Amino acid sequence: MSAQPIPAQPSSTERKKITLTDLRRKKEQGQPITMLTAYDYPTAKALDEAGLDVILVGDSLGMVVLGYPNTLQVTMEEMLHHCRAVARGARAAFLVGDMPFMSYQVSIQEAVRNAGRFLQEGGMEAVKLEGGRERAETIRAIVSAGIPVMGHLGLTPQSIHQLGGFRPQGRHAEEARRLLEDAHCLQEAGCFSLVLESLPHRLAAYITQHLEIPTIGIGAGAGCDGQVLVTHDLLGLFDRFTPRFVKQYAQLYPLMRAAFAQYIADVQAGTFPGQEHSLEMNEEEWQSFLRQAESLSPKWWTEVAVK
Repeated sequence: MSAQPIPAQPSSTERKKITLTDLRRKKEQGQPITMLTAYDYPTAKALDEAGLDVILVGDSLGMVVLGYPNTLQVTMEEMLHHCRAVARGARAAFLVGDMPFMSYQVSIQEAVRNAGRFLQEGGMEAVKLEGGRERAETIRAIVSAGIPVMGHLGLTPQSIHQLGGFRPQGRHAEEARRLLEDAHCLQEAGCFSLVLESLPHRLAAYITQHLEIPTIGIGAGAGCDGQVLVTHDLLGLFDRFTPRFVKQYAQLYPLMRAAFAQYIADVQAGTFPGQEHSLEMNEEEWQSFLRQAESLSPKWWTEVAVK
């Protein structure tokens, strides 16, 4: 079967900047919102040129880029470093920075200050934080400071020890009801959107239908207003594990490993670099250089080394 042609997308220089108004309009009109993660300039640029609506600089970078066992070790400075790189690569997509563990839990004042750093120092346009009703007061304060907030319910990776690992949420009626209540609490607190992660698809669809703000699903079925995946999972770049809800559109890790192995083999065999990879020097200049080099005395080399 031949590959399906990739639809042409307007470049980031041609399409308008995505705003919160655009995201709200997409929900109202039933147009799916597209969102992926990015942690560096070239990936952000490619996502932007492909026509993506939202780029999330997720704290998932701790696992897929920095090699941590989970997201808990990611720091504010690491997040801001990657946010700046993404902001340099994206022009049209709406940019969201993930607030890392303990950057918003200690105090509301510290949460507002750190959220502001994502906009002021990281070049982001909004922040995302995890949690339900217990985060409502913090969200209100951040929003009151003029900073858009995306909420995150369901499987919240910063709470994996409390949740007992990376486990689906909302499978029991009482837990599902609490998640619905939390979603309304976050909407009332001022969130412009919610990420729903690892929820039963009927529950995610029900929550979506009863909210005025868009929902972005990850492992939550097709009933959400949009979808998000970790780009490294989508591309097959992360080899430790792949969540069952991920559709892999490429398998780049084996290709990278094969390319690196071929490079090593070529260098060891002396076939790289070849003449086509080498710079030439004008013959007349080369002969002039040889005459000058041969006229130098051993004493001159010693003097240069001493200086």
